[in-house]
Amino acid sequence: MKAQILKSFGGPNAFELSEVAKPVPQAGQVLVRVHATSINPLDYQVRRGDYVDYVPLPAITGHDVSGVVEAVGPGVTSFVPGDEVWYTTQIFEGDGSYAEYHVASEGIIGKKPASLSHLEAASLTLVGGTVWEALIGRVSLRVGESILIHGGAGGVGHVAIQVAKAIGARVFTTVREENFEFARGLGADVVIDYEQEDYVDAILRETDGHGVDVIFDTIGGDTLTRSPDALAQLGRVVSIVDIAKPQNLIQAWGKNASYHFVFTRQNRGKLDELKALVERGQLRPHIGAVYSLADISSAHALLETPNNGLRGKVAIAVEPSLAP
Repeated sequence: MKAQILKSFGGPNAFELSEVAKPVPQAGQVLVRVHATSINPLDYQVRRGDYVDYVPLPAITGHDVSGVVEAVGPGVTSFVPGDEVWYTTQIFEGDGSYAEYHVASEGIIGKKPASLSHLEAASLTLVGGTVWEALIGRVSLRVGESILIHGGAGGVGHVAIQVAKAIGARVFTTVREENFEFARGLGADVVIDYEQEDYVDAILRETDGHGVDVIFDTIGGDTLTRSPDALAQLGRVVSIVDIAKPQNLIQAWGKNASYHFVFTRQNRGKLDELKALVERGQLRPHIGAVYSLADISSAHALLETPNNGLRGKVAIAVEPSLAP
């Protein structure tokens, strides 16, 4: 099979398209013909060496899979060849998704929503699971609460808006002005142009000084430090961004705020919950660009470029018929 091999950590051109042996499913495993995958910030962080201690080289990296079951190992009862499936690969464990085939444990695989294409499904597994764990598993966002989602036009943010609206929350989000209508179309109630207005001032104005119940940080920087200023009493902050340096969170103490940090875990349960939202018409990923497996370096370069103008996800067509 063809696979993109990371032989050394570095820039987007560090990948080498190679021919490698197709994996064989063992007991409890499923072999999947990968039709599509996608690019996440985690992917370029791995490629450039941010997690060098966790990724032995050479490596097949990548974390999203949408495809068709090719074969099953002994003991597998949930899937048969021909099933369309989706899942997130085990992070820092085994081969990733930048290949024509992938083998995974039965328990992390779900049945793909029929209404999603493979490109769409592969664009939702990791970000969708991350959003579900953040908003449901950690901060328990509830009907009638308010939430500020930083980066609402991004890969994680545009999914978070839809999930928060499905829960019944009032959604605030920060985007550039050119993404206002995109964010509103996803369900955002209040959009804030972070380039023109301080988001803390905007939140306090829109909430009559009370602040929001939940803040979802997808961008990092000084977001954690400044979040308490826009947070209601007993509010919650949840972040998916690495903390590069210590931050002063003394303001959170006065709000009796709680902080949560998410590094998503893989399981079928989250996929099934996301599938239910898709089937009810409450969730659909947006694809901002599509590349072929052979051109994965260009996909990495695009996503890693600041202010790249992307909305949603960058998808990768592994199956040649899906390539642009």
